Amino acid sequence: MKNSRITLATLLLVGLATACNQTTKTETSTASATKSPAAANSTAGAKKADWWKETVVYQLYPRSFQDSNGDGVGDLKGIISRLDYLKSIGVGTVWLNPIYASPNDDNGYDISDYRQIMPQFGTMADFDALLKGMHARGLRLVMDLVVNHSSDEHAWFKAARASRTSPYRDYYYWWPAEKGTPPARYSTFDVKKDAWQYDAPTKSYYLHIFSKKQPDLNWNNPKLRQEVHNIMRFWLDKGIDGFRMDAFQFVAKDPAFPPMPGLTESNYANAYNHGPHLHDYLQEINREVLSHYNVMSVAEGAGRNTTEAMLFVDPARQELDMTYHFEGVGVGSGQDTYKLTDLKRVFTKWDSAFAKKGWQAIDLGNHDQPR
Repeated sequence: MKNSRITLATLLLVGLATACNQTTKTETSTASATKSPAAANSTAGAKKADWWKETVVYQLYPRSFQDSNGDGVGDLKGIISRLDYLKSIGVGTVWLNPIYASPNDDNGYDISDYRQIMPQFGTMADFDALLKGMHARGLRLVMDLVVNHSSDEHAWFKAARASRTSPYRDYYYWWPAEKGTPPARYSTFDVKKDAWQYDAPTKSYYLHIFSKKQPDLNWNNPKLRQEVHNIMRFWLDKGIDGFRMDAFQFVAKDPAFPPMPGLTESNYANAYNHGPHLHDYLQEINREVLSHYNVMSVAEGAGRNTTEAMLFVDPARQELDMTYHFEGVGVGSGQDTYKLTDLKRVFTKWDSAFAKKGWQAIDLGNHDQPR
């Protein structure tokens, strides 16, 4: 889940895998589900099957990490210049916050083109050089996959809002105005706390559980899911080493929008969590994409309890490699001090639940927590 995106300082997410005991412009691609030479080269030999269980993951916030050209914004060339440093401090894998094309309403988590690099950060050639440099040093690269929503400046949404008969209309959630006010949905990003935004061109409301510039993607639509699969293949075929799936616990929604009375700041996240078909979508992603590559997959959030979390990572279910919970980072939040036994209690609970199967990460913080 995202709270306010913070643009300060690089964050450590230490030991992600040292955890528990176990006709408009579109982005459609015809990429094959089999490995390309680039993907095969990046995974051959150097990586054993469960390499992600033994790596230390460093969250790298590109905007504030290293500026190479003096414009005040960190960039890909800046990261390249610090690869030896990352290697020297024991980093095994870098989780890179979004570098895709974006109008930056939410610091890059509002993506307008999933196959382009944000100009402030550099070019695709810079990215290719970064990936090559990382692999030459035995470093791995995990990218953010932000597909609960897109930017409202994405070509899909521009086409969808232009006409009710657009082939991209069902890539998003709409509520026609003639049906009256949409069922209440809460958005902490909205001034009125309303997750529905009226859109005059087609006299309809669209859903955005985050910013109004981040319309929610409709995962009930198989064409949309295929688009996401192809986006994943595009980056995996370049040779990246996995994805951290941002806000994925929220992607599954009932398109009938049954009543959810009493949504507030404190309960809306649980209400949206684990919607219908969530695990069908994950199993489909595994079957169609992830199982064809030797990569790491991790979901932000771990469900609402250890039982739900196990559904993501039970190897027999063939979904994701791991997930992480937020209970640990909540210890001491808003306080000057806290007891070490409080942390012990949290990690003992989660470690015990995953002692014999599944995999949980030790999450020590990220850009969603104050620091």
